[in-house]
Amino acid sequence: MSIVQFIKKNTMENMNKKEKQTSKESNIDDHDFQVLKYLDNTQITSQREISKSLNISLGKINFILKALINKGIVKARNFKNNKNKRAYAYYLTSKGLDEKTRLTLSFFDRKSREYDKLKKELRDLEKELQATNIIKRQKNE
Repeated sequence: MSIVQFIKKNTMENMNKKEKQTSKESNIDDHDFQVLKYLDNTQITSQREISKSLNISLGKINFILKALINKGIVKARNFKNNKNKRAYAYYLTSKGLDEKTRLTLSFFDRKSREYDKLKKELRDLEKELQATNIIKRQKNE
């Protein structure tokens, strides 16, 4: 068992019970995940900067941040002495870090399944093309 599989297995076991309840309560989607990931890397920012960086509308960013703050996943703090009054410090709470970890694993699993499915489709198409080329060659001979 690789280290990635070990971490994934243990994390999923620990979070499995919470996951069902959390996903029902939080209803977090891919945009929310992108925002969480961005905030984990860049805490002091404005909603406009987040919007530009993630290519998500400013209104949607505002909506997502309000929802994440209301759910206790993110905390926001304004800087009184900052020249840019629109800049905030956004912090992931411990609940936010747990949610980001869960979403990262879920995202990884989903993308792995998509990759495997695409890989199989490509193999099938390749076989189909090879069979078609063989049939064409036989007809031409």
